[in-house]
Amino acid sequence: MRSKFLVCLCLSAVLSGCFWKKEVSEKTGWKYNDAKYGGVERVKPNKEKIAPGLVFINGGAFIMGQIADDIAREWDNLSRRATVDSYYMDETEVTNQHYRDYIFWLESVLVSFPNVVKNALPDTLVWRRPLAYNEPYVQTYFRYPAYNDYPVVGVTWLQANDYCLWRTDRVNEAELIKRGMITSNIADQRDGENFNSDAFIAGQYEAEMNERKQPKNIVTKEARPIKYEDGILFPKYRLPTEAEFEYAARAEIGVTTDERTVERRVYAWDGSNVRDPSKKRRGMMMANFQRGRGDLAGVAGGRQNDGAAIPEPVRSYPPNDFGLYDMVGNVNEWVADIYRPMSFNDVEEFNPFRGNVFMDLARDAEGVVLPKDSLGRMRYDTVGFVNRYNYRVGDNRNYKDGDLGSSIFYGEAGEQEKPDTVANSNRVYFQGNGEHQDNMATLVTDKSRVYKGGGFLDRPYWLRPATRRFLDQDKAQWDIGFRCAMSSLGGENKIAGNKRSKKK
Repeated sequence: MRSKFLVCLCLSAVLSGCFWKKEVSEKTGWKYNDAKYGGVERVKPNKEKIAPGLVFINGGAFIMGQIADDIAREWDNLSRRATVDSYYMDETEVTNQHYRDYIFWLESVLVSFPNVVKNALPDTLVWRRPLAYNEPYVQTYFRYPAYNDYPVVGVTWLQANDYCLWRTDRVNEAELIKRGMITSNIADQRDGENFNSDAFIAGQYEAEMNERKQPKNIVTKEARPIKYEDGILFPKYRLPTEAEFEYAARAEIGVTTDERTVERRVYAWDGSNVRDPSKKRRGMMMANFQRGRGDLAGVAGGRQNDGAAIPEPVRSYPPNDFGLYDMVGNVNEWVADIYRPMSFNDVEEFNPFRGNVFMDLARDAEGVVLPKDSLGRMRYDTVGFVNRYNYRVGDNRNYKDGDLGSSIFYGEAGEQEKPDTVANSNRVYFQGNGEHQDNMATLVTDKSRVYKGGGFLDRPYWLRPATRRFLDQDKAQWDIGFRCAMSSLGGENKIAGNKRSKKK
């Protein structure tokens, strides 16, 4: 009995120590979550949950860009070392079924806005060619059940971004319903009265709340609105950056030893061969691509080629070492970046990205947040000129690449004005001569978005994760699809290895 008492006493002391560290500020000694001490809240940091469909990507340093045996030596693809923080990536491309879920919701909820539904539909006419008979795909590829698990194509960069925002709201709404915090009223949602994560946090979406499951005000003991700081809602789904896509596609986690990368992968697997060396699939292609002119699938009766003349269902080929499918081949994929030939010379070393347009909630003259729009979304404005050390304007697509601050002559007539005193400091000029870009003829604009990964129409060169091409953000093609990413917050980002969501 004495020994048991001592054990219990020791456990009590340990638990008391843990409780003290968790519930009292180590800097002030004031208690958290205690009305006597003002009711300062401290939410216990739970293990980070993985949102549906995502795979955890353990971030790190890698050499981005061309590799030593890149015989094309593309000048827009110079090598440089960069670091990406940990994040999440979709296990597969977004499929026709996934995208039809989105269209169904738009048709069911935004009943007064048929143009929104029309603008969200994939362009199925991308299958047409003047000298080819692809008409069956125009009618069937997106809607026929046989193609449910095929990657959606004919989607613009803008449409892909809208899907990411919609998916964020549906996942967060489902999470709140699952936790019992709100009552499902999906069938009653119409037009602007639909669940939107930002509007919910801003108090501009009224859901039927379950007070027993609501967070409580420490002082009044009454239920209070859910805040982002409660750690309940997921971050936004988004398109991956170019660096994130390349890092995840190479999956060099499989070729690292003792802080050394022993091989810079050419593709998404070991070696420089496009055929599988394993016993089970020996000789089969590792991805869906075009082997040569007119050879998209190989001869009948075998799978020595990839056997697919059009995109294949997702998961038809082996995953890479991160557990991601079709990061190269099948269809190309949109990424978030604005295309510039020399981006790799300009972007930051940590989380490199070109395309930042900093936004803030739209407010009236008195600083009050404006009401949500007719679609139920919060209104945002681009940040204007600010006198900050780390950035000066909201629109940074042209930063150090043709904007006023990167030109030799700041004024239209060559006057030496300081960039931070010019009202329109993001106007685009020719480098060095002060002429405005309105007279410039180029395919590269602020609408040019990068796509990567190669597809069923591409030769092996384009299957290399480092290669990059671009297309206007409002254009679509029959070999471009997309997948979503999500930033990792907190605890998981230091854990080596890989985890997948159990939800599909």
